[in-house]
Amino acid sequence: MKNKLLPLLLILIVMMIACQPKQKNEQPKDSFKFLVEQFADLKIMRYQVTGFDSLTLKQKELIYYLSQAALCGRDITWDQNYKYNLRIRKTLENIYSTYKGNKETEDWKKFVVYLKRVWFSNGIHHHYGSDKFIPDFSSAYFTDLVKNADQAGFPLEKGETTDQFLSFLVPVLFDPAIAPKKVSQDPANDLILSSAVNFYEGINQKEAEAFYTALKRPNDNSPVSYGLNSKLVKKNGKVTEEVYKIGGLYSPAIEKIVFWLGKAMQVAENEQQQKGIELLIAYYKTGDLKTWDDYNVLWSQDTFSRVDYVNGFVENYDDPMGMKATWEAVVNFMDQQGTKRAEIISRNAQWFEDHSPAEPRFKKTSVKGVSAKVITTAQLGGNCYPNTPIGINLPNADWIRKEHGSKSVTMDNITYAYDQAALGNGFLEEFCYSEEERKLVEKYGYQVGNVTTDLHECLGHASGQLLPGVTSEMLKNYQSTLEEARADLFALYFVMDQKMVDLGVIPTLEAAKAEYNSYIRNGLMTQLTRIEPGKNIEEAHMRNRALIAHWVFEKGSAGKVIEKRNKDGKTYFVVNDYQKLHTLFGELLAEIQRIKSTGDYEAGKKLVEKYGVQVDQELHKEVLARFKKLHISPYGGFMNPVFTPVMKGDQIVDVKVEYPDDYAGQMMKYSKEFSFLK
Repeated sequence: MKNKLLPLLLILIVMMIACQPKQKNEQPKDSFKFLVEQFADLKIMRYQVTGFDSLTLKQKELIYYLSQAALCGRDITWDQNYKYNLRIRKTLENIYSTYKGNKETEDWKKFVVYLKRVWFSNGIHHHYGSDKFIPDFSSAYFTDLVKNADQAGFPLEKGETTDQFLSFLVPVLFDPAIAPKKVSQDPANDLILSSAVNFYEGINQKEAEAFYTALKRPNDNSPVSYGLNSKLVKKNGKVTEEVYKIGGLYSPAIEKIVFWLGKAMQVAENEQQQKGIELLIAYYKTGDLKTWDDYNVLWSQDTFSRVDYVNGFVENYDDPMGMKATWEAVVNFMDQQGTKRAEIISRNAQWFEDHSPAEPRFKKTSVKGVSAKVITTAQLGGNCYPNTPIGINLPNADWIRKEHGSKSVTMDNITYAYDQAALGNGFLEEFCYSEEERKLVEKYGYQVGNVTTDLHECLGHASGQLLPGVTSEMLKNYQSTLEEARADLFALYFVMDQKMVDLGVIPTLEAAKAEYNSYIRNGLMTQLTRIEPGKNIEEAHMRNRALIAHWVFEKGSAGKVIEKRNKDGKTYFVVNDYQKLHTLFGELLAEIQRIKSTGDYEAGKKLVEKYGVQVDQELHKEVLARFKKLHISPYGGFMNPVFTPVMKGDQIVDVKVEYPDDYAGQMMKYSKEFSFLK
């Protein structure tokens, strides 16, 4: 679970104001519309594929094929998120395109917003908060929509009437008691039965734990990621796996992914990349997790190809058991200038590991294969679309990371798009305590935010080691939060170290102060803009930030390291002592590394539940009121660029890139061209 699906300081990068020099082959910034539209709590943006024209024809062709593969797995993600999502999407889209009634009413506008929210979340549960969102229109109006649309376009089961279909679907959409939460993290309940994700069928938590415990081998130094690419079901009273592979579950979509990967393999940049794609295809054909590990070892060692990709069942954030992975894809190529910064950090990986505040027995004596680069994102797919990470660190298997290393990327054109779309929105003026604090963010925020992401992804996730016999699964539903907290703390601890200035990665420790201010402001206050009134914190990255911020606030209270202040009736959190805060970050990092290294579930649970879950309801109410006045959407996602081959006869002679700005149009196009599952 190293890919930050909602990564470090996303809110900071969304809200900050900054600028960056233009790069070669980049159209003028003032001519490019980054922000496309806003609705509900969401904004839709576009990102530029800067530097694409400078690539070779072979590299462009490779990106085109990989991009097609990235789009072919879309239905898989939808179905994994909830077993009725595909039927729901097809129903809503049929209404959208064929409804014969009045499309000027407020109810119709509410229907369109609901459909756009479903598109954004790849289903009917909020992409971040996990709760099912209920339509703002009535079930009676929905029935009217269905009755007055093309009946042949609805996904009816064989012999099913429209009325029967409605009797099934209306409660699914409108009853808050049905599938209320995609992923439940409440340890008081059965985590599987209380979650709507489609990784288990007829199985409870104890049965799942018993099944996978029986598969694991004692003293296995290179265990496969059990359960990663399968659905666990009970058939005729027997628990069994339905594996995602050609000939197995999701076969029609996987066949299309493999088709385009086969095309990509023919234009690979080098032999190692070609062998990697070949192994990935073999994995999709067999579902064999040992092949998946072999592929990841080879992929992690390919640090010289310009074009790169992520494609597969990768991250397990959406499984309450922390085992099963959602399908995702990212296509990218190296930003050679930006990568120089990341390479400085990765070359010094051993220094950072040696100087970590963790106990010596929890640190790697030899850091292997840590590579880092800054990338230009070219295409997003599956669980990375429309909402995407800004940084990735893979592979996830602890033993591969220890023995072979990992690859880390910072997605610079994504962070830049967030930044540009947020220019002048008033956020900093509202939530910074002083003009000095605001100016620090404006001067250093964008730059140091990317550096912190580099540290988080490249070194934070790659740091430390588990003691013999310890596995990440021992932390169960708290694993994701604690892993993200460890990586965040590693970045926060070292960004304030003089070593960063000496290496030339940041210009001055004043930049680190900007990062500290923003992190504390976010963790204690502004990330609450993403929580509904009366709710607690559910999402792993938000829990991580709250845990860290509240812990250091409490531990430093005697010396007023961080002070809660009131000005003009508004609450602010002000850092008074940056060096003591740096020390506190180190202390918490040491403790969380201990928890991770020893598999101390109870200590991890106590930390998360005490500091990362509960919300101060009065402060929450105030923050929401202040934020509402700014008319800012707290969540953002992206439309993809479109790559089109230019043909001369049957040969590709160029690939052009275009930037559509019709969000609904792109979603309908994807459903028409990339729907392979029923």
